[in-house]
Amino acid sequence: MKGKVFVFSMVCALMAQAQTTVVGKVTDEKYRPLSGVLILRPDGKSVSTDNKGVFILNEVNDIEFITVDQPGFGVISVEINPRKEPKSMPSPATDTVRIVLPFTSKKLDEVACIAIRLPSEATNHTKVDKEALNAKNMGQDIPFLLDQMPSVVTTSDAGNGIGYSGIRVRGIDASRLNVTINGIPVNDPESHDVYWVNMPDLVSSTQSIDFQRGVSASTNGAAAFGAALNLKTNDISDEATGKLDVSYGSFNSFKTSIQANTGLIKGKYFVETRLSRIGSDGYIDRATSNLRSWYLSAGWVGKQTVLKGVAFSGKEITYQSWYGTPESVVFGTAADRNAFADRNGLSDTERQNLLNSGRTYNYYTYQNQVDHYQQDNYQLHFTHRFKDQKWVLNGAGHYTYGRGYYEEYRTNDELSTYQLSPVILGGDTITASDLIRRRWLDNHFIGSVYALSYQGQGVQLTTGGAINNYRGAHFGEVIWSRFASDSDLGDRYYDELGNKFEFSHYAKLQQRKQKFQWILDMQYRYVNYEFLGLDFVSGELKDVTQTVDFHFFNPKASVFYQLKSNHQLYASVGRSNREPVRRDFRESTPSSRPKSEALMDYEVGYTWQNKGMIFKGTLYYMDFDNQLVLTGQINDVGGYTRTNVKDSYRRGIELEAKYKRIKNLEINGNLTLSQNRAKNYVDYLDVYMDTVPYYTQQQTNYSQTTLSFSPSVIAGLAFSYTIPAWKLSLDWTSKFVSKQYMDNIQTSELPAFSYSNFGLRKSFKMKENSEIQLSATVNNVFNQRYSNNGYAFSYQYAGVKTTERFFYPQAGRNFMVRAAITF
Repeated sequence: MKGKVFVFSMVCALMAQAQTTVVGKVTDEKYRPLSGVLILRPDGKSVSTDNKGVFILNEVNDIEFITVDQPGFGVISVEINPRKEPKSMPSPATDTVRIVLPFTSKKLDEVACIAIRLPSEATNHTKVDKEALNAKNMGQDIPFLLDQMPSVVTTSDAGNGIGYSGIRVRGIDASRLNVTINGIPVNDPESHDVYWVNMPDLVSSTQSIDFQRGVSASTNGAAAFGAALNLKTNDISDEATGKLDVSYGSFNSFKTSIQANTGLIKGKYFVETRLSRIGSDGYIDRATSNLRSWYLSAGWVGKQTVLKGVAFSGKEITYQSWYGTPESVVFGTAADRNAFADRNGLSDTERQNLLNSGRTYNYYTYQNQVDHYQQDNYQLHFTHRFKDQKWVLNGAGHYTYGRGYYEEYRTNDELSTYQLSPVILGGDTITASDLIRRRWLDNHFIGSVYALSYQGQGVQLTTGGAINNYRGAHFGEVIWSRFASDSDLGDRYYDELGNKFEFSHYAKLQQRKQKFQWILDMQYRYVNYEFLGLDFVSGELKDVTQTVDFHFFNPKASVFYQLKSNHQLYASVGRSNREPVRRDFRESTPSSRPKSEALMDYEVGYTWQNKGMIFKGTLYYMDFDNQLVLTGQINDVGGYTRTNVKDSYRRGIELEAKYKRIKNLEINGNLTLSQNRAKNYVDYLDVYMDTVPYYTQQQTNYSQTTLSFSPSVIAGLAFSYTIPAWKLSLDWTSKFVSKQYMDNIQTSELPAFSYSNFGLRKSFKMKENSEIQLSATVNNVFNQRYSNNGYAFSYQYAGVKTTERFFYPQAGRNFMVRAAITF
């Protein structure tokens, strides 16, 4: 690409010192200035062009190659050489480097993602590129590849990052995070959750992940209440390529994928495909994973237009390990485990499983206690740049089809629960039976997203939105029963349908003026949800079809100011609103139904850059109104649904640093210190008695409590050392998470934990454009015994309070090795 970049005048020495200041200007092919172009230096420092397309590089001591990146124009490399004498000495006010950035239509597909991203100058924004993702990609789910991001805590049910995994940001759970792929929403519209297990090895087809903390820029789909993850699939490649990637490691874990790419055929057409399989026995007993996926992308590239289709599918069969490991197994004695078995009425077989399993205990023993699901995703993207080269239109249609079930063996369940009649055997009436049930979800999600952007001199205007409709069928079947009653195979003991329509539209105005930049971002979002829920009809509780509507206005504003060439300030304020999830509606009546949540997010950031060093600091205050939490309160239909807590907040500071002053060595670190509180919190405890009324709830008021799963300290540290002559890279990462609580009243503690991982990568160049990469990773090098997730509940009987705590232990020292051949 260097040949496509024209440097019209060479670098001149503006100062007599050895250190040179370089002033440059970036224009398009018609010599119109381009603002907001990212200039990245080899030591990690970056600047952006101002409204006149001008940028300044300080302390240029030697030849270096800068990376110039602008959506729609691609990424190019430019040589800066302060040693060369210019042909003519321009005045200090004259641009010393002028770069003409050629337009390339094959990069137009980036526009859909850029429309919902924060600028690179925002301190609460991180972009993870393909190289960084590929270095870690050995089969673990995407949350584990983002483990070193600031304020991030990852979780894994199986204990090794394959299968059901999760991510929390600033203590906020995954259902409050907005996730998009190429601008298409991914969160389940009813639960708001993101099931990474349904998209195995998607990272192999991912070009970059944009990670935004706090209330992000206006986006498509569910509200961003803690962070937004925007994934962009692979760029269109000029050259034909192929790749075979194989990994294997502890717990019989493996990943195999094969990829092929035609490159641009006749400069216009392209096809890319991938097949993957991932498997693992899991660290937890029987927590197996059998994951398969495919990816296909094809399209046409014109002079000003790109038409691109993207399809990917994942199928997972995972053995359930949701129950967790009881506290008595993780920390207790044999006597504690027997006491747990007595309290919870475990059978002799279940007791022996509890006593003999150790940390890898899994309550489930039925051989087909699995989650079985397939999800197909289809996207069609159209992007066009108009002839004036200032306007870009993007539109996309999408369709997602998901279907599957989880299967459970149930002991001595009441037949009436499944609408089954009692069984008469001789003179005995049997009202309960062992049985196997499947709980199904069959859903269709269809819609479109759109964006129209204008790029002028120092001004960018974007307007866009989304129209989506979701239809989800929820039903249950009994596939076997010890006492079959009058049931037939295929009978449904519940059958419900949810319909959700969503429309959103946003407008963003961004202006750059020399050292100052500001963004105004406004969004309107409408939600209509129709569901089968409980209500009182003539005094009787019945399931009836109900409808709720929400109208949300989400304004945001950001400002950036360049104090000096290496000092920058950033501030933002934004509001986000979020509707309750399906369970909140399903297990309540209109009179007890929770309200929507609201968040005001205030962020102030500072960036300092020096030769080989970068420091970022972000102060945040997240003020929640009516945050939904579990308090233990039973509502008017006897359900433990979430309750609105009027006032709660999360505040903290995020610090990031990068050091690259030693040749071939890079050090990255981050630290989050936070306080997470709920005000005027009311907790409810179930109280059981042997006399009338037999059951009640005890209420306790707290003026202030710590929010659950919100550690006050999260820290990460990473070292990377390369030996270019050997094509060898060595990596070390460490993570620390302070203690946190599994409830909102600080009675159930999840202990602090830390772990370190070591990896090495070695490359071998083969023929032209062919390479073999060998790598190995040792996770949890020091064999720490820790759990990164859990849950707890309490009750009182005969005047004695009991709290049951469950943990999700993670694997000790384990390894993965990998061989990847690119050709």
